[in-house]
Amino acid sequence: MSKRLTSLLAPPSKEELNACWDLCRLNNHMGCWTTWIPTAWSLAMVYHAQPEVRGSVALLWAAKYLVLCSGIKSLIMTIDDILDHDIDAMVSRTKGRAIPRGSISLDRAWLFFGVQVILGIYLAQALLDPISCRFAAAAGPLFVIYPTCKRWMYFAPVTLGLMFTVGVFMGWSTLSTTKEIPYDILVPVYVAGCFWVWTYETIYQHMDKADDVKIGIKSSALLCGRYTLPVCSTTAIAFFGLLTYGGYLNGHSYPFFAGVLLAAFLLISKLLRTDIDRPADCRDFFLQTPLIGQILVGGFVADAVVARISSGIPL
Repeated sequence: MSKRLTSLLAPPSKEELNACWDLCRLNNHMGCWTTWIPTAWSLAMVYHAQPEVRGSVALLWAAKYLVLCSGIKSLIMTIDDILDHDIDAMVSRTKGRAIPRGSISLDRAWLFFGVQVILGIYLAQALLDPISCRFAAAAGPLFVIYPTCKRWMYFAPVTLGLMFTVGVFMGWSTLSTTKEIPYDILVPVYVAGCFWVWTYETIYQHMDKADDVKIGIKSSALLCGRYTLPVCSTTAIAFFGLLTYGGYLNGHSYPFFAGVLLAAFLLISKLLRTDIDRPADCRDFFLQTPLIGQILVGGFVADAVVARISSGIPL
């Protein structure tokens, strides 16, 4: 056995275990929330549309998807750090990540990623129906494409949105008793999620714009420049408008619309107060993202529960 292979397969050191923790961002749940929330919207929409679906089953799947989305987030973060390790070493915010600081070699990071992929495929096949697995497989290549986007185009948030929001289709397929996908309802919700990702990710990218210019990296923040707030206000309005339209088509009513109004007020008011030249402002806007999504989940769920109670349908 060659020396390189022996080194690759050696038991991990404590430093490498800590590096794997960092690669997965297990101390940061943002990626889990941003992949789980669109899935939760869809589960709540099925619960509203199909009275035969019990609340206990919907809650169980919400919990299962929380675990799966945590795994998806870990995969995305790991491959992002692997493919971006050279760029991360030149950016002040990211140069302390596991690979640039030398806590784990590139070969060992790839091995760790491979283990995650095998475990992820096993869990997906064990827990999900075939249609949901196909949606997950369709989004899989985006995991690898996304980290490379900033090297050759300004529209990385588009790829991220397509990847993060696929749970809209998976959640419906998983919980629906008919397994039929109402694309006329879900496509507006899916596109809405993509607009949401563009909004928060573009503001987030302003944190690194000075380094991006210095090393020649492209980003939506640099593309939009001083027009960022008008552009992101427009994408935020598109997000809430399309989500409202999808909810309307699915038969949702006042509790859902109230949730949309509250989330829209919080997001747009925060956006308009954000100074894109202050990294702390950009970070604070980004960190509000889970709250916005959770309010919308609450609106979907409250509407479904109220509709069932008023119609005498068991929860």
